[in-house]
Amino acid sequence: MSRNGMNSQPTTGSREVDRYLAGVSPENRVVLQQLRKLIRSVAPQAEEVISYGIPAFRQDGILVHFAAFKGHCSFFAGHTTTLPKFAREVKPFLSGKTTLRFTPDRPIPTGLVRRLVRERMRTHGRTHQS
Repeated sequence: MSRNGMNSQPTTGSREVDRYLAGVSPENRVVLQQLRKLIRSVAPQAEEVISYGIPAFRQDGILVHFAAFKGHCSFFAGHTTTLPKFAREVKPFLSGKTTLRFTPDRPIPTGLVRRLVRERMRTHGRTHQS
C-alpha cells in the first residue's frame, strides 16, 4: 500500500519508517527524524511500525503516529483523552481531537512531546482498544 494509503495492518520495522521518511521533503524529513529519535528515547521498548500508511510506535498497541503532509507535519497522540490533559500547551498546535500540526519552523517543544509520549505509555493499557 502507498505511504498515504489507509492500510490499518501495521508493517513492522525501522526500514519501513526509513522508506517513508525518504519520501518526504528534506525540511520535513529533518524535523520528523528528530521527532522519531525523541519518541524512541522516551519509549525505548516500543517498536517502530507503519500503520495507516504512516510511522507509528507500538508497545502493546499503537502509542503515537507521526506524518508529513504538504505544508505541515502531524503528531497523532493516539487517544482523545491525551491532549486535553495538556490543553494550554497543545493549543497552538491543536488540529483535532488527537492531532497536533507543526512545521519545521514551528516544531512541537521537546518537553511537550516527552510528556505526551509518557502519558500515552501510562494510560495506554486502559485506552488502546479504541
